[in-house]
Amino acid sequence: MDNEEYLKRDQDNENTNIEVDLLLEGIYRLSGFDFREYNRSSISRRIYYRMKLDNIPTISRLLERIIHERSFLEQILNDFSINVTEMFRNPSFFKVFRTEVIPKLRDHKEIRIWHAGCATGEEVYSMAILLEEEGLMEKAVIYATDMNEHVLQKASLGAFPLNKMQAYTKNYILAGGTNAFSEYYKTDQQYAYFHESLLKNIIFAQHNLVTDQSFNEFHVIICRNVLIYFTQSLQNKVQKLFYESLSTGGFLGLGDKETLRFADVIHHYRDIAENERLYQKL
Repeated sequence: MDNEEYLKRDQDNENTNIEVDLLLEGIYRLSGFDFREYNRSSISRRIYYRMKLDNIPTISRLLERIIHERSFLEQILNDFSINVTEMFRNPSFFKVFRTEVIPKLRDHKEIRIWHAGCATGEEVYSMAILLEEEGLMEKAVIYATDMNEHVLQKASLGAFPLNKMQAYTKNYILAGGTNAFSEYYKTDQQYAYFHESLLKNIIFAQHNLVTDQSFNEFHVIICRNVLIYFTQSLQNKVQKLFYESLSTGGFLGLGDKETLRFADVIHHYRDIAENERLYQKL
């Protein structure tokens, strides 16, 4: 039985809803990671995927393993982590950032940028390259955070599969890149290793958008394709966190399927570019 069949079978099953509630409550109590307000269909797909892989018949049995096996709890946390990303994802976003935001950052003595939910870091390195090309990397600090320590460790290595470089190069060119993309990395037979010079002003740190508070004031916050996995009330809470973390005149970048439309703070921003989900705090 595949994941969709599992979902269809239990779609209207109140017992299943109770089991999921208990599972997420157990994960929160055991680990401090709060998935209780994540989009339920997304979380359910991840639950059933793990049940299928490990041949676990019920969600209650899954919870039992989580309670008694620390390593299994870590596996579930990895399953729930959102790690879908790529370099210069949605190139038009980065192109507009280069033309509309960069000129407004030039007068700052220091530029603080927060990449929230950075996953394995592809968009962080994209931003570092963009800032390097615009002559701003020396006075910039990029804070790259994620709830998942494992993916943060991968991100800090700056090593990405070589077979993805062709697609990333295309994205880079469409994003308005000014150099040969291959100048930024060296390769072996499996990986592209980005130059350490791009890493010197990047700080990788664990941060949970659901439970943690602001830790600085930023000129730019980038959080793309993370909020779509949250309920509307949780999105609103996180948007308030971003608003409080941005300096006046600061910029917020969201994913192409995300919006400020239903957020309480919407009236405190203006659109920078139509369809690019790039906003400036008033």
